[in-house]
Amino acid sequence: MRRTDFAQCLEAYLRVYLPGQAGLSENTIMAYRDTFIQMLHFIENTKKKKPDKLTLADFNFQLIVDFLDWLEKEKHNSISTRNQRLAAIRAFAKYARSRYPEFMHELQKISDIRTKKHPKPELAYLTPDEVRAVLEPIPTDSLYGRRDLALLTLLYDSAARVQEICGLRVRDIRLQKPYTIKLTGKGQKARWVPVMSGTADILKKYVAENRLGTPEKADSPFFFNHRNTFLTRAGVTYILKKYYSITRQKHPELPEIISPHVFRHSKAMHMLQAGIPLTDIRDFLGHEHVDTTEIYAKTDTEMSRKKLEEAQVTIDSDLPDWNDDKNLMAMLTSLCGKN
Repeated sequence: MRRTDFAQCLEAYLRVYLPGQAGLSENTIMAYRDTFIQMLHFIENTKKKKPDKLTLADFNFQLIVDFLDWLEKEKHNSISTRNQRLAAIRAFAKYARSRYPEFMHELQKISDIRTKKHPKPELAYLTPDEVRAVLEPIPTDSLYGRRDLALLTLLYDSAARVQEICGLRVRDIRLQKPYTIKLTGKGQKARWVPVMSGTADILKKYVAENRLGTPEKADSPFFFNHRNTFLTRAGVTYILKKYYSITRQKHPELPEIISPHVFRHSKAMHMLQAGIPLTDIRDFLGHEHVDTTEIYAKTDTEMSRKKLEEAQVTIDSDLPDWNDDKNLMAMLTSLCGKN
């Protein structure tokens, strides 16, 4: 079957342009791919058009607006997720514009669709005691329990993004002093971050038990599943939520929702509260600019303000009503009066 111009353009975009000219990571490309998979499902189920029949002439402004509305109203996606999907579509429209100028007008209209503004959610993080409480129910009498303890301890201690933890290979772990791990973040940028001695002790036992210290294991996944392949983001999230739900039974005051990124936020907040400079935290987290890291300082300032408000002394002494001071009232009135 002859492929449509849309299919040809999309394949070249995902297979050639993004990994080659744009140099995007595999995870970013997969996120873009997922956007188009979801869009094609929408077109097939809602517009009653087979994906292999879709052309660039069909790929128009109204279609994308309908898709974005569907994400919000039918799929109940957040504004943030909706904006991420739009960003992927706009990037593709820009690519297609240069290769199919006959569709430039409609593709430009897609590129001009604005992202929706939305209130930023409050930064979620746990206190040090709460982090310890989450790790407490992990059993250490089983092979996978000990793996989970090593995984979640390192997830917190390194403040790694979940995909950085998933992608760790044995060669990325240094268990001689100074203890460090190599994390490969966005844009394939690598950084070495220190690991605390307590975490290193847990990792040493994990390496010894799983016989990961041999040269032939250097490129093997450091954390692996039942099939001896890399853990996925969904797998790490599942492991964290499993123990978190146990913890919440004892500590119902904890937030209902948890994610691996909360551990990253928690470590960053604890570093800030320990007096570590923002520039050092920026490098530790792998942020491009310190502006991104400032969210932790702003959050900590807000928490301090709330604590001060809670401790505020209420003044309810019998002060005179300034409305009764006729001279004062006359003076205030005269400030806005006519000359």
